[in-house]
Amino acid sequence: MSEERTPIVLTIDPSESFVETPAIKKIVDRSLSYLTAGFPIHFSGPTGTGKTTLAMHVSHKLNQAIMLMFGDEEFGTSSLVGDKLGYRKRKLIDNFIHSVLKTEEDVSQRWVDNRLTTACKYGLTLIYDEFNRSRPEANNALLSVLEEGILTLPVSEEEEGYIKVHPNFKAIFTSNPEEYAGVHKTQDALLDRMVTIHLDYFDEETERAIVVAKTGISVQEAKKIIGILRDFRQANGVSRPVTIRPAILIGKVMKQQNIPVSANPVFIDICVDALASGRNHNDEAKKAVEIVIDLVQKHCPSPSQMVRNSWGRFVSKFSNQSKGGEI
Repeated sequence: MSEERTPIVLTIDPSESFVETPAIKKIVDRSLSYLTAGFPIHFSGPTGTGKTTLAMHVSHKLNQAIMLMFGDEEFGTSSLVGDKLGYRKRKLIDNFIHSVLKTEEDVSQRWVDNRLTTACKYGLTLIYDEFNRSRPEANNALLSVLEEGILTLPVSEEEEGYIKVHPNFKAIFTSNPEEYAGVHKTQDALLDRMVTIHLDYFDEETERAIVVAKTGISVQEAKKIIGILRDFRQANGVSRPVTIRPAILIGKVMKQQNIPVSANPVFIDICVDALASGRNHNDEAKKAVEIVIDLVQKHCPSPSQMVRNSWGRFVSKFSNQSKGGEI
């Protein structure tokens, strides 16, 4: 029999910086509807789209304790279910008759439940973050859990060789795209047992609200930073995914250093470091730096640039009116 022990679980309080715009609330409400109906959910999408944060937020809304796991290449089935760790020794001394001493000793391997088994037994919310970093065969134990509500265990450890999953058990999974390094292709049978919600980069309103909440800068400053970030994503020659993390970094540094978000040398350097660094090829890095500088000038024009732009618009309008016979 498995050794009973008090499980170590997590309780999560909502972060003050969590942003719930209409776009995020829609995802949260859908997720809760699936979970309360008994279906596991799966947040899939590129890095930086808030999958783990959403999983934590949704699990908090369920108002029950959490068991957290992270996918790992070294995982096997025992990493989820449990294993025999060490030994248990029992000794019985019978001296009921003073002239007779009877001693019995029994040594057996000690079984310890792992996190999936604990979550199934006690009805916890399992968050399995980046589960496709584990090899597919390691996740086979999940198939019967999610479909039949049964967790299979080694026969010697349970009388029936299985346990019934607690009715309050919930499961939330997250994963990165298969083309990412260290990610395995998930078996179709497992994906078919969960509701996959594909996440992409959030809309501009949500990203702006996230930067304001995470950094404390003004809405107008966040609007400029997000404008640079979103245009940089669309720029030709930028092949690496661009998450919202650089925008948060830029906003935090500008707030900490009390530097205005404008086309000043410090702001340009920080934008270049946050957005253009880490490029593998010199040509790509040079192209990225040029794009960042152009975008800073576009979204944070200096007074001289604004005067030239206004004068240019005036000249263009005057020229068009002249062609139409109006002065």
